[in-house]
Amino acid sequence: MKYLVVGLGNPGSKYENTRHNIGFKVLDNFVKEREGVFETDKLADVAKVKYKGRTIITIKPNTFMNLSGKAVNYWMQQEKIQRQNVLVVTDDIALPFGKLRMKGKGSDGGHNGLKDIQAVLGTNQYARLRFGVGSEFNPGRQTNYVLGEWSKEESLALPERLDTATEFIKGFTTIGLQLTMTNWNGK
Repeated sequence: MKYLVVGLGNPGSKYENTRHNIGFKVLDNFVKEREGVFETDKLADVAKVKYKGRTIITIKPNTFMNLSGKAVNYWMQQEKIQRQNVLVVTDDIALPFGKLRMKGKGSDGGHNGLKDIQAVLGTNQYARLRFGVGSEFNPGRQTNYVLGEWSKEESLALPERLDTATEFIKGFTTIGLQLTMTNWNGK
């Protein structure tokens, strides 16, 4: 059984510790736990790891956030992975910092990465793990906020939240979407 787990973010050290790159951070945490290593490949940094007999291909697109769909589609085709075995990890300003919520479908919520994936795949029927980054910004300052770095308090709380996000990924690839949502949403 093969899965594709996509972490959304922007490539480059300039964006490494920004809220918008939480998808990359979650995948880094998951792959490190599985003792995997990312290598640069076509359209993404890719790490293939095993977990409980499953092959999990993790990608961090290097296409920049707004063109994430191209990388997702390429790796789905390359690895012959069905849409129901795809999980996208993304930041979400509609959730308070650290709140995690998995859904099997949904709107892009104004998120350009999700918008592009939906446009390229032609559907919003794919699983996503939304990682709350909060909304502590003034009107018109959303871009600066999501491209800003974590506060000191957030940085201290991040490791535990990354570990919880890793549990969501492990659940999705073993017990499936519905049971993972039941067991982990709200934690």
